[in-house]
Amino acid sequence: MFDFEGLEEAAVAAALVTGPTHRLVRNTASFRELFGFWRAGQEAGVALVGPGLRPLLRALDLAGTDRPAPLIGLPGTSAPADGSGPFFCAVSCVPVTAPDGDGVLLLATRVQSEDAGAAVRRHVATDHDDDLARYEALLSAVPQVVWRLNAQGEAFTLVGRLGETGGGLWNPARSGLSWMDAVHPKDRDWFAAQWGATARGDALLDAVVRIRQEGGKVRYRHMRTVAVPVLRDGEVVEWIGTVADAEDQWRVRTRDRLLEGVSPVASTQDLPDVFAATAAAVVPDLVDALAFFQLRTPYEAGSGTEALHATRVRTALADGVPALEPISDDFALGALARTAIDSGRTQLRTFPPGEPPKELVADVSATWMAQARATSIAIVPIVIDGRTVALATASSCLDNPPPGDGELNLLEEVLRSVQEPLRKTLELQSIRNAALVLQRSFLITPPQLKGGEIAAVYQPANTTAEIGGDWYDAVLRPDGALALSIGDVAGHDLHAATEMTKTSSILRAFAYTADDEGPAHTLTRLDQATQGISGAPLVTVMHAVLRPAADRRWQVTVSNAGHPPPLLIPATGHPRHLIEPAAPDPPLCVTPRAERYEGQFELYDGDILLFYTDGLIERQDTDIVERMDQLAHHAAALRSPGRSLPALLTALLPPAGEATDDIALIAFRADRRQHSGRASAAGR
Repeated sequence: MFDFEGLEEAAVAAALVTGPTHRLVRNTASFRELFGFWRAGQEAGVALVGPGLRPLLRALDLAGTDRPAPLIGLPGTSAPADGSGPFFCAVSCVPVTAPDGDGVLLLATRVQSEDAGAAVRRHVATDHDDDLARYEALLSAVPQVVWRLNAQGEAFTLVGRLGETGGGLWNPARSGLSWMDAVHPKDRDWFAAQWGATARGDALLDAVVRIRQEGGKVRYRHMRTVAVPVLRDGEVVEWIGTVADAEDQWRVRTRDRLLEGVSPVASTQDLPDVFAATAAAVVPDLVDALAFFQLRTPYEAGSGTEALHATRVRTALADGVPALEPISDDFALGALARTAIDSGRTQLRTFPPGEPPKELVADVSATWMAQARATSIAIVPIVIDGRTVALATASSCLDNPPPGDGELNLLEEVLRSVQEPLRKTLELQSIRNAALVLQRSFLITPPQLKGGEIAAVYQPANTTAEIGGDWYDAVLRPDGALALSIGDVAGHDLHAATEMTKTSSILRAFAYTADDEGPAHTLTRLDQATQGISGAPLVTVMHAVLRPAADRRWQVTVSNAGHPPPLLIPATGHPRHLIEPAAPDPPLCVTPRAERYEGQFELYDGDILLFYTDGLIERQDTDIVERMDQLAHHAAALRSPGRSLPALLTALLPPAGEATDDIALIAFRADRRQHSGRASAAGR
C-alpha cells in the first residue's frame, strides 16, 4: 500500500490523483507552489486547461495502461522568485494503490538545463513528441519501486518496499553499505559513470542494470533504473527514480544478440571455429571464462566407469582472468564432468572465491580456479544423438557472483543452437580422420639406397572440410634405379582419398616393373588404367627415374602430368624450377591416349630434387608464379650443409594453422659419400 506521508519532506513535488477523471486528493507543499491553480478535489480535465498542459493530461491517462506514463516537460505556471522568467519542470506519472483507491502518483521536478527547457518549448509550440524522445525513454516500463535518494546517499522507497516482500530488492542500508553495493560488481563502473554524467547534466539516466535480490542467497535480477536529479541552486539535493523489472526484456535482447553472434558457425566446417565463435559470444556477457573439451570418443551415459579423457579445443577469458595452464591432449576429466555426462544436465557448483571443490575437478583446474578467484563452475554436456561429444565448462571469476538462472539458461540455449552445425562438423571430422588413416597407410617410409638420401613429409590441411588426395612414393627397382612419384587426386573428401589409394597402388606396381621403360611410358599406362578402372575425375602426377652415374652424378628422367614442376636446390647457386620449354603434359583422366614427354638432367653431390603438391604454393589471391619464386628463395635461405634433409622439408612447410590444403613433400639429395644412404618420413 502506498504511503503518501513519505513524500512530505522530499524536494520533489508530489500529488495523488484518483479515479478515471484524475481527481486531486493529496499534494505536497512543493506541488502547491508549482500547481497552485489545481485545487484539492478538482478533476484534471477542469484544472489542466490549455495546450501547454495537454501533455500532462495525456501522461495521467497513460499511467494505468500497458504503455506507462512518459516523463514530459511543460512550462511552469508561476515565475521563480529570482525573476529569471518562466521555468520548466519534468513530470512523471506512476500508477499506485492508495487508501483512497487505485490512483496515480504525479511527481514533478524543476528542469534547470537550458537545453531541456528549449526542448520543452519546442514541444509546446509544435506538439511533436519527437522533441521529447529523451524524456519518453525514461519510463518505458511499469515501475515496481519508486525511490528517493538524498544527498547523503540514503535511499527511501516511495512506492513499494525494498527487501520487504518476497522477490524484492536487497536493501544494503540495513547492512551499513552504500546503495551501490546492491549493483552487480560487473555493472558498477559503467553504472557509476552514467550516474555521474546525469548529475552533471550531460545525460539522463535510463539503464538496465543487475540489482541484488532480497534473501540469503546472493542473486541478481536485471532491473531498469530511471533516475532524475533534483537541483537546487545548481546543485543536486536528491534523486527521484524508479526501478522496474527488466529480466524478460534483457533476456530477449541478449538472446537475439548472442544467437546472432554464433550464426556464422552454420556455414563453418571446422570444429575449433564452431567452439571459438560460441566462446567469444558468451564471454564476458554471461560468464568470465569458458573452455570447450572434446571427448576422445563420444560417450553414452552409463556405458562404463573408466576414466574419461578429452582435449581442450578452445577457450575464452574475460579481461583480467589469468590464462589457463597447458594440458595434454589426453586430459582426464574430474568427477563433476562425469556427473554432467551421466545425468545429461548442466552441473553448477558455487563456492567462496578461490575455493573450488577439489574433489570434483581435476587438480590443474582447481589450481587455476584458486588463482582466478573463481566463485563457480558450470559444466554443460553437449549431447548429439544421445551421446556426449563435448563439454562446455564455464566459470565466474575475479570474485564476481555466480551466474544466475537467466545467464545459465541463455548459455544452454546458445550451446543448443550450435548442435546441428556441430553434428555436421563432427561427421566431416570423422570422415577426415578415416581419410587420413587411409592416406597415411600409403605414405610409406622411403627406401634406403647408396649414394643418396630420401626424405618425405605430409601435413594435413587446417580445416575439417579439406581431406585431399595427396600422396608420395619411392620405389627401388630391381635394376638399381630409384623411382620417385608424387601426385594429387582432385577432390577434398573420402572419395578422393579412396581414389588416391587406387592410383598410387597402380603406379607403384608399374614403376617397379618398368624395366627400361621411361617415366613417360609408365604414366601413359597409368592414365589408361585409371580411365578404365578408376572413378577419379582428374589426377596430377610427377614421376621420375633416378640412376647413379659416374663422377658422383645421378641421371634423372622426369615426366610431368599436369603437376607443379620440381624444384632443384643445387649445392651452390640459386634454386630453380625444372620447367620444360613446352607446357606440361595434361593430367591423367583428361585426354585419352595423350602423348607424354620426358625431361632429363643431372644431379651432383649435394644437389636436392624436391617434389611437392600444390598445397605448398597455392594461396588465395596470390599469383602461382610469384609463390613458386618465393619457394625457391625460401629454400635457398634454408639450405646449409649442416641441415638434414628432413629438417629442410619441415622448415619449408607453412605453420600448421595456416595450411588450407594438404601438403605432401618428397625430396632426394645426391650424396655419394653415404655408403648405406638414409631415408625418413614424417607427418604433421
